[in-house]
Amino acid sequence: MLPVNHTIETRTPTDLFKARRKALFATVSKSKAAVFLRDHAAAVDEYFMSSFAHSDVGPDMGIMRNPCALIALGGYGRAEQCVHSDIDLLFLFDQQVPAEAEALVREIVYPLWDMGMEVGHATRSIKECVQLARQDLEVFTSLLDARFVCGMSPLYHRLMERMRTRLINVRPDQLIAWLVETNQVRHDRFGDSAYLLEPNLKEGQGGLRDYHTMLWIARIQSGAKRARDLEYAGYLSNAEYQELVQSLDFVWTVRNQLHLLLGRKCDQLHLEHQTRLAEAMRVEGYNGHLPVERLLGDLHGRMEFIKQCYRVFIYELDQKKRLKRKNKAMLETTVAGLKFNRGMLNFISPEAVVQDPVLLARIFVESALQKAPLSAEARRLVREFSHLVAEPSFRNAPEVVGHFEKVLARPMTRFNALNAMLETGFLVAFMPEFKGVVNRIQFDQYHLYPVARHLLLTVTLLKNRVVARESDHDPLGASLYQELRNKRPLLWAALLHDIGKSEAAGGHAERGAETAARICEEKGLSRADVETVAFLVRDHLLLFETANRRDINDEETALGVARRVGKPERLKMLYLLSVADAMATGPKAWNDWTASLMRSLFLKTLNVMEKGELVSRKAIRVIEEKRDRVLEAVSTPAARQHYASLLQVMSPRYLLYTASADIPRHMALYQTLKEQDKAFVWRIDPSEDGSTRTVTVCAKDRPGLLSRLAGVLTLNGIDILDVRIFTWRNNVALDIFEVTPPPDPLFETERWERAADQLQAALEDRLDLAAALERKEDGRPAMRAATRQRPQQVVIDNESSSFYTIIEVIAWDFPGLLFRVTDAIFRCRLDIWVAKSANRVDQVVDAFYVRSFDGEKVDNPEEEAAICRAIKAVLH
Repeated sequence: MLPVNHTIETRTPTDLFKARRKALFATVSKSKAAVFLRDHAAAVDEYFMSSFAHSDVGPDMGIMRNPCALIALGGYGRAEQCVHSDIDLLFLFDQQVPAEAEALVREIVYPLWDMGMEVGHATRSIKECVQLARQDLEVFTSLLDARFVCGMSPLYHRLMERMRTRLINVRPDQLIAWLVETNQVRHDRFGDSAYLLEPNLKEGQGGLRDYHTMLWIARIQSGAKRARDLEYAGYLSNAEYQELVQSLDFVWTVRNQLHLLLGRKCDQLHLEHQTRLAEAMRVEGYNGHLPVERLLGDLHGRMEFIKQCYRVFIYELDQKKRLKRKNKAMLETTVAGLKFNRGMLNFISPEAVVQDPVLLARIFVESALQKAPLSAEARRLVREFSHLVAEPSFRNAPEVVGHFEKVLARPMTRFNALNAMLETGFLVAFMPEFKGVVNRIQFDQYHLYPVARHLLLTVTLLKNRVVARESDHDPLGASLYQELRNKRPLLWAALLHDIGKSEAAGGHAERGAETAARICEEKGLSRADVETVAFLVRDHLLLFETANRRDINDEETALGVARRVGKPERLKMLYLLSVADAMATGPKAWNDWTASLMRSLFLKTLNVMEKGELVSRKAIRVIEEKRDRVLEAVSTPAARQHYASLLQVMSPRYLLYTASADIPRHMALYQTLKEQDKAFVWRIDPSEDGSTRTVTVCAKDRPGLLSRLAGVLTLNGIDILDVRIFTWRNNVALDIFEVTPPPDPLFETERWERAADQLQAALEDRLDLAAALERKEDGRPAMRAATRQRPQQVVIDNESSSFYTIIEVIAWDFPGLLFRVTDAIFRCRLDIWVAKSANRVDQVVDAFYVRSFDGEKVDNPEEEAAICRAIKAVLH
């Protein structure tokens, strides 16, 4: 026989695992997420089994003398192994952990660490596991998910038996309460991911942890082993289980793709990753909507379903506790055809719905009155019978509309009947126009919620916070709401104000007004109510945009709003709607500053409409009262005379706009400017929470001052949030900037000193700010590229003010924007008298009241065109 010359290829468990993992990752986009998770976990299992079987340490340790088992924990234990998920492993021993265990861990775990994988491991005896599970919820839940991988299986079974007999069976209620409370803390920390612009796929409300908590509780109560047991044990209906599986698969798919995109574990879907993620998932746009908007819409819908499953699951737990308590009355209903099951509303039978379809509307009224959710069966029946609701003879019937309006008018509780109408499909069937805004996402940094959710949230906030008597917010809302003779149009307008956003094109308010009018006519509202709803929808941004873009202390501003609104009753409704809308949009739209501007504009306009009194008359009284307060605080006659002379040179607009307590501080700044004979002095004040700084600049006024100030702040990495500028009669400028702190808090003082030196150099023309900013790294946000379809605009308004030309600049925000725009205005030989800054979607709107250097308005068409060209040139 001839010798055979061959080489036997030997591949280590690590090599095999790498190859298997690489092949699996190539299938992420092709297979269902649940299949990938299971196969990935199986690949990890194979690595551990092979490593354990070929261990060099194992024989030395003596498997009979020191029996050992490798147990998968946590997500790995559930076989939910995402692309870059952690691997949690338990080396389980019977009574004592032998000295060789450390070497075994090194042999099996270290190769995975060398691959860059995150592997958490523990080496414990059965007794130690049970003791730790009593003290640490994370240990307890990881053991609830425990799964045998390899080694001595009797050890695993003994561990599970002791967990059940010595812990779970001993105090199940305490453990469940522990889980529910911990999950609520998690919700409070990470927020409602079914709403948030940057949802947390795992920890947020509607995230994977809600599903895990349901599974853990089912394991404690019923010994559930897998997700399917949630249906078998009666926690979910078959339809709910199927939809939960689909929702989880979608969230897992997004999570896997995010892991692949970033090359690491990440559960927070940050804004800058969303567009790339939609591209990676090959999501296509539709009907003018961006692919990323479609992706986020689907994701929010799926996470909303997970959230609702969890809420109903926890509610049922609470109802079971009530049944155990003595003398605890259960909920009852007097509505024929409805009943309560374990504290949740249900129909007595499907036949009852067929015989009386109005029950499909009445069940939501009863839910709102009793503050109880619909049962899973009731939700299923509402979905199945939604074709009855969609019939025009049903959805426009006065009785059905009346029931809907009862829900619309009730304060919302934890189980929001209006939300339930949306989730079950009733709302879309009752109002088909709503379909276009369900899960409709606006991809920007301004709107936090999908459009339909935003509309329902506006209604909820209107009733629960804006007009609630017990509200801790401005009591003005409650008093205005009580004064309304007819509240019906306001509620309909709150529900429909963004209905025009079903189409991606601009002009949603005008388009929405037509749609809202048609809906309200079909629902039987009077002609006067239809007209009011259409007006409120068409002009729902009037107060917000005017307050943020115009000088509200100019009497022409209030007069212009008064002429457009026409009636005090409409103005009150418009104010209430505007506040609720802004609050429901998010913190970029609603904050203390915005609230103050809106309230002031509303009161000024109402004063004009009700009393026929010009704003200037009231302004004169306010100015005189402030002067008196400032002078009363001065102790000596000489100081009083000095203050009085300074008050005479202060502009009326400054005295109106500035708090009495701030005026003496500004006087002291002016005195320092005078004594030191400098070009400027400034004062830096931190906010109470330390998140912002107020920069008050007192300077000798000159053209281009504002642009130099803005440029120096930008040069030092300080973002400008808001600016108010005033010019006194003695040619002194008092400019107040709200800004972010400098980037390095440890050297903040030095940064401000450097900025002061740079401003001095810029005012003396020793520093070319444009060149310095050009050299500075461009920090424009990633959002800009994703939203280029939203045009930048420069609008010249010579109608709103008799004395000023108003330049409105709508642009993508980026560091240095304010400097570039104000510098362009200066180069057009224009002097800025008033500046306003506001957000509009992911863009900013800067409005400038300007005059020429000769003190005239700019109303020549050629000059207007030149200004537009000059500003547009610096926006790119």
